[in-house]
Amino acid sequence: MIVVSDTSALSALFLVGHLDLLPSLYGQVVVPPAVMREILQLESQFGHDLSSLKNSSWISVIPVSDVKKVRVYRRVLDEGESEAIVLASEISADLLLIDEMRGRKVAQSAGIPYTGLLGVLLSAKSKGLLNAIRPILDNLRSETSFRISQKLYDYVLLQAGE
Repeated sequence: MIVVSDTSALSALFLVGHLDLLPSLYGQVVVPPAVMREILQLESQFGHDLSSLKNSSWISVIPVSDVKKVRVYRRVLDEGESEAIVLASEISADLLLIDEMRGRKVAQSAGIPYTGLLGVLLSAKSKGLLNAIRPILDNLRSETSFRISQKLYDYVLLQAGE
């Protein structure tokens, strides 16, 4: 399975201590250079130690070829989202991990299958990699800038059987 990730899933899972879910679920994860730069800001701007991520064998950085398309997407999306969508298209990814609503709409219009962080958590629970999602959702709300509405929070817990 070829999985491309935007920044949000990687950074949020890192911040709540569950980055290991990605290689457990997908094996290899591919990111474009802009996403890696955005992730590395957790280290340079916030002092987090990302050596485990930088030295991991399960994440690969692959540059995009169609820089014109990236520029078109940059009109409405940030650089990481734009590159992730273009890369997912270029390498015919099976799945794009993206949370931003505008990015999801662009991915959908490009015919790219996607899920977000909450979908990753639900998948991890269904495969027995997590016992409960609620504590992670609570940590995401309290420890990160990841926003989850109460309605979505309740829906995810219902889907998870919690």
